[in-house]
Formats: sequence, C-alpha cells, structure tokens
Amino acid sequence: MKKPFCTLFMLMSADGKICTGDNDHLDVDRDFPKVKGVREGLHQYYEIEQCQDLWSLNTGRVMAKIGMNEAALDLAKTPVSFVIIDNQPHLNAHGVKALCQKLKQLILVTTNPKHPAYDLSISNLHIISQPVLDLPKLMDCLAVNYQIERITIQSGGTLNGLFLREHLLDQIDLVIAPVLVGGKNVATLIDGEAIHDPKQLDQLGVLKLEACTVLEDSYLRLQYKVIYES
Repeated sequence: MKKPFCTLFMLMSADGKICTGDNDHLDVDRDFPKVKGVREGLHQYYEIEQCQDLWSLNTGRVMAKIGMNEAALDLAKTPVSFVIIDNQPHLNAHGVKALCQKLKQLILVTTNPKHPAYDLSISNLHIISQPVLDLPKLMDCLAVNYQIERITIQSGGTLNGLFLREHLLDQIDLVIAPVLVGGKNVATLIDGEAIHDPKQLDQLGVLKLEACTVLEDSYLRLQYKVIYES
C-alpha cells in the first residue's frame, strides 16, 4: 500500500486528555485560553501548528465544534488543505462552503450517501465515498489520486486509535499543556477499542523519542517515531 507520511500532531493535557470535558460544549481551543497558568504558553502550540504539513486530516465533528457551521463565508484563504471524515454528518452545507472558502482544497470522506456536500458544486471540493470507513484504502487513495505525500492527523481519540491499530501513524508530535483534566469519559490521545488478547500486542505503537523540547510557561514538546512490532 502506498500512503502519505502520517504525523499525529496534538495538544493534550499532562494526563493525556485532548478535551476539557465529556461533551461537545467543552473544547481545549475554547477553554484553555480561559485557564490561568495554561493560557500564557498556549500560543506556542499554534505557532508550531503553523509549521505542520500543508495537508491536515480531521473530522466533521471537530469542525462543527469549532463553529464552521456558523462561520462567515468571507474567510481569508489559507494555503492549507483538509481531509475531513464526516459520516453522521456533523457538517451542514454552510459548514462545507465555509471550509471551501478558507482552504486550498477540501477532500470530504463520508459513508453517508445523503451528506449535504453532494448537493454542492464547488471547484475545490472533492468527495470520497466509502461504504464503510477503510483507513488503509483511504490513505492509498490520497497518495495515488491526490499525490499527498505528507499529512498531519489532528482528529479525535477514537479515529486516532484506528490509525494506530492499522499501523498508519509514522510520527507523533505532542505539545503538553501544564494541566490535569481527569475524567474517565474524557477523550484521550488514543481511544477506541482496547486490545484484549496477548496475540494483539503487535497493534501497539512503540515510540522512539526523537526530540524533547522544554517550552516556555511549563509546556513541553515531545516528538516520537512510531515503531510497530513486526
């Protein structure tokens, strides 16, 4: 299988949480700027984010959480392109239009034949339909049909877990915020189904540390290479 080089780039708490609570009203992008001791160094994450790959993979749920369904349609164009996986769907037609307005290219991946994106005709909108989500086939399609060589994964914990189990992650790049969130139902870096058999240990992603950077205001940046057991 041909696939892009996949980097999982995330902001998370010191206890591995990628959200501040267990519902869509709570979100690190909205909430960390309100927390004294966390907000002071938060800018470093966004500065590092600007240096990531020009292709980013995320979910419709995340896009809805950050307000794309209500966003203005006069957003400034960026050089970044997105792959968005959205099955429910979480994005409405307005949200898709807003993303197309903002992005160089938008590839929307869905298993939903009634997704509102099908009713739109926008030059930089591409739709990949799958009967069921198949990440290996999707990565192959992105590499072969769209010539994507590198992509940054910034999705939720469940989808991150699927990337891990399918051995699709090549690099982990984490910015650790100096905060403990807690809560057993709060999304973590890697969620989804746990392994339940010692024979599944090859699904673990062993990490080789490549860089550890102490940032300002008690933030850390950890960069790992993912090594899967053969």
